[in-house]
Amino acid sequence: MKVTTKLEDIIENSLSGSTIFKQQKVLSPDHIPSRLPHREEKIKELSLAFRDLSTNMGSTSVRVVVSGPTGTGKTVTTKSFGDALKRKFNERGLRVEYIHANCHSQRTLYLLTMEIASHLKLPIPVRGLSSQEAFKIIHDYLAKRNIHLILTLDEFDYLINTSSYEDIYFLVRLYDELSSPSRHISYIFVMRDEQNLYALDRSIRDHILRNVIRLEPYKSYELKDILMDRVNEAFYPNVVPEDTVDYISNLYGHDKGGSGNARLAIEALEVAGKIAEVKNSPLVLVEHAKEANSRINVEAGEILDEIPLLDLHLLIMLKALINLQKRLKVDSVPIGKLEKEYAELCTELGEDPRRHTQIYEYVRRMKLMGILETQQSGKGMRGRTTLISLSVPITQDFEDLITRNLRMKLDNREEPV
Repeated sequence: MKVTTKLEDIIENSLSGSTIFKQQKVLSPDHIPSRLPHREEKIKELSLAFRDLSTNMGSTSVRVVVSGPTGTGKTVTTKSFGDALKRKFNERGLRVEYIHANCHSQRTLYLLTMEIASHLKLPIPVRGLSSQEAFKIIHDYLAKRNIHLILTLDEFDYLINTSSYEDIYFLVRLYDELSSPSRHISYIFVMRDEQNLYALDRSIRDHILRNVIRLEPYKSYELKDILMDRVNEAFYPNVVPEDTVDYISNLYGHDKGGSGNARLAIEALEVAGKIAEVKNSPLVLVEHAKEANSRINVEAGEILDEIPLLDLHLLIMLKALINLQKRLKVDSVPIGKLEKEYAELCTELGEDPRRHTQIYEYVRRMKLMGILETQQSGKGMRGRTTLISLSVPITQDFEDLITRNLRMKLDNREEPV
């Protein structure tokens, strides 16, 4: 005879406390850890960039670009650095404020200005002032109190795409616009790819690109160090075996063919813990990590949903990229080779290939959609070029989806081939 557990007992047992998680909040994307494994060198680079502030505060304005793909630690690194730098300067008797603003949430200069004013507890009239006028009020406030503001503009890529040229110019070249003899604002521009700056006028671009710090995707051994820190804080002792951590690290490690995305690796660890808890397992096993990976790959599912909505030439470009990756047996291809492959495929399909500038626009658009990833070439390649890769693995289902939708778009042309 089957015994049915009472609903109240299930709820009571679930509410009574976890036997898996000790501090689950440690696995949150918003958590700022006390240690940043494999980002110490980047913290040093940031410190050196801002060193002059300690002796020349009021006479210098620092601008640094921190770039890298999603999940490479850009946000946690800059937040940790900014908060620590503020404390160090304050200990020396220097008045410094640090503000971390997200340009995906605050997509205009006006919204950014309101965010900064709120942080500084500075009342600014909501109406009757332009964004630039309101920003000048903030600068005057800082100048009168001899405060230096370090402003991080996270996801700056979005501000480039949504704000006017005048507002971007004003932000970046602030001290060409103000008649202030002293300088009280420095910037950290956080971006997925500094190549997005090339959409801006050279007078703006050159002003930003003087100091670029790039964060590369994490390797498997680096992810293991990050995950072990989180395991020690988030889980009870001996709950997560080392082979589970090894599995997740190897699955997402860039050197093992993964994305190198620490955020996804940490999420996989958390979801695996939840699965173990639901199944009443005393340990978080590799089988739980495998199930967790299949669940969090919703992002890949969302990308698959986007494919039927793409224009013909975007599909041709994706097909060309897949052809190159398979033929060359590489994950990333130079944009020049992709453009050539795309042009040859267009000829085969009876389509006129688009111009060079349009190719860059296609890449930019699909990158914002999350379909493509880009990075700058490093050692071992002659010159500097942009490397293009898919953000999802090339499975047979994915390739079939591209081919099927490409054929449908070709068949629906006014003059079918």
